[in-house]
Amino acid sequence: MTVTQKPDFFTKRVFNPLLNLLMRAGLSFRGSQILTVRGRKTGKRYRTPVNPLSWNGDRYLVAPRGTTGWVRNIRASGEGELRLGRRNERIHVEEVPDGAKVALLREYLRHWRWETGKFFGLPADPADEDIAGVAPNHPVFRITGG
Repeated sequence: MTVTQKPDFFTKRVFNPLLNLLMRAGLSFRGSQILTVRGRKTGKRYRTPVNPLSWNGDRYLVAPRGTTGWVRNIRASGEGELRLGRRNERIHVEEVPDGAKVALLREYLRHWRWETGKFFGLPADPADEDIAGVAPNHPVFRITGG
């Protein structure tokens, strides 16, 4: 089952454009960056703000809203670009299996619950079983390099 939570009007028309503007200027809040991926059908470049997670020596992209457009596109290509200001980083990714997501999602929520916690529908201190139950709805990609 594909789960996607679309952004509300404020997020789509105010919050995300403001974040994109700040990140294009080189300003990031707690590590946020702009992810650019090519459309799997159109080839058009799509940009979206993301919150990369650094954990245990690796970096990850987590999709708090589920299987969104950027998720489908990066699954198809296996690559994208992270941008902050003038710095662009070409990345390759591999998807993390559901069974390996619990600790990653717990860490992601520790950093980003204030912004994205509502999309997970979990209590403040969820049990591992609770996180495992929602893990299939939230794709996670390990950044493997450029």
